[in-house]
Amino acid sequence: MSHLGSPFTLKGLTLRNRIVMSPMCQYSVDAEDGKPNDWHFVHYTSRAIGGTGLIIIEMTDVEPDGRISNRDLGLWSDEHVPAFRRVIDEIHKYGAKAAIQVAHAGRKALDAEVPVGPWNEPFEANAKKPRALSTEEVWQLVAKFADAARRAVEAGVDTIELHGAHGYLIHQFHSPLINKRDDEFGRDYAKFGVEVIRAVKKVLPPDMPLMMRISAVEYAEGGYDLDHSIKLCQAYRDAGVDLFDVSSGGEGGPAGPRKPGNFPGYQVPFARAIREATGVPVMAVGMLDDPRLAESVVGNGDADLVAIGRAMLRNPYWAVDALRLLDGKANVVKAYERGY
Repeated sequence: MSHLGSPFTLKGLTLRNRIVMSPMCQYSVDAEDGKPNDWHFVHYTSRAIGGTGLIIIEMTDVEPDGRISNRDLGLWSDEHVPAFRRVIDEIHKYGAKAAIQVAHAGRKALDAEVPVGPWNEPFEANAKKPRALSTEEVWQLVAKFADAARRAVEAGVDTIELHGAHGYLIHQFHSPLINKRDDEFGRDYAKFGVEVIRAVKKVLPPDMPLMMRISAVEYAEGGYDLDHSIKLCQAYRDAGVDLFDVSSGGEGGPAGPRKPGNFPGYQVPFARAIREATGVPVMAVGMLDDPRLAESVVGNGDADLVAIGRAMLRNPYWAVDALRLLDGKANVVKAYERGY
């Protein structure tokens, strides 16, 4: 058996393989109420049928104005739970596990009349100017993250991922470039993320792991480096994160001298560094489309899981095809067996 095809267990979660579907917004025209619809049902179920070990449902926001766009998903109401449960139940039917990425876009909420964030500077010159949250409002958002996580558990998820990357709200708070507050959430860059983690852990079953996506480095002028993100991850680990999903960038401009890589595996060294510094499992992501490369990432000990994004948009059966290439065989649903 390949490393990629081997099972993975973290607390009460066991995956059939090390392949993860990365969370990717669908911007579905019929999702303006924040509820997953038939598009999402087919989209996520197809990847479960296609052999993926863990499917992370796209960025799902804790309040309506916390969405990137009005076509994104949300869990700000108990009324959303049945629609998510319908999707998750079907994912489980085909042997995959399900997660939801819980988030708030902060100053990157494009359709909010007035976005909010830790500070009042827009993420780019032509974006809407955000309103700086009061300290009381920040604490209210901590509670909203916990409420959304509780609803995700009610919907049947096997794990939850907090979105602390790509310039969204948790990232905004832990970035010295963005967070210029002078209250408790400005003096300690990790505090907002830590409080969200602690609040979410209280509503999770004891054996359910908590994941977090983080940008290991920023690419904007004056952005933070790996040393800063490692300190953040250590604080987040101590607060209760069980696995880090390691990405980079997304904070906004102006662009600095460091550029994101445009070659396969360019973020893998970040994942390995955070794994070594924190002692907890990590997930690597970013242009890992070649199954042989994905296999080497796990086999070399760079990461415990591999997240596949755009390649899985092109091919819902990426996991089956990858494992057939590596192992010469893969489990296929009965209805499709004759195709192999």
